[in-house]
Amino acid sequence: MPTFVDVSICDGCGKCVEICPSDIMHIDRKMRRAFNIEPDYCWECYSCVKACPQHAIDMRGYADFCPLDHALTVLREPEKGRVSWKVKYRNGTVKSFTFPIRTTPFGSIKPPDSFPLKEQELRSQLLSHEPEYLKVPSQKEVSAR
Repeated sequence: MPTFVDVSICDGCGKCVEICPSDIMHIDRKMRRAFNIEPDYCWECYSCVKACPQHAIDMRGYADFCPLDHALTVLREPEKGRVSWKVKYRNGTVKSFTFPIRTTPFGSIKPPDSFPLKEQELRSQLLSHEPEYLKVPSQKEVSAR
C-alpha cells in the first residue's frame, strides 16, 4: 500500500523526508508540504507514517483486499509501540491489522567505529564487528579449520 500525504494536515516538517529509505518523500518548494514523488517505488516500510507527528501520511489500499468504496484508517499508538490499520468494506465488514513500531530513534544505532578493532581484523575482508555480532566465524577460526 503506497503512501500519500494529506496536504491539509501536513505542516512540512520534513521528518518523512529524513526517514524514507527509498528517498521518494519530498517537500514541495512552493506549497511547503510533503508528497510521495513515485508511489510505485514505495518500499511499504511505513517509516514515514510512523514518523509523521501530524499523522498526515496514510496509505492507499490495494484493490485485492480493499475493493472500491472502502475506508482505510491508520491508528498510530506510539505509547503502546504499535501501528494499526482498520479496513471497512462496503458491506460493513471491518478487519483490523496491528504491527509493532520498529523504528529506532535517529542516531541510536552504534556506528562500526564504536566497536573495538583488533589488528588481525584490519587485514580481514570482514568489518571490524562482523564475526562477533553477526555470529560468523572469525578469520582465525576459519584458518584453523
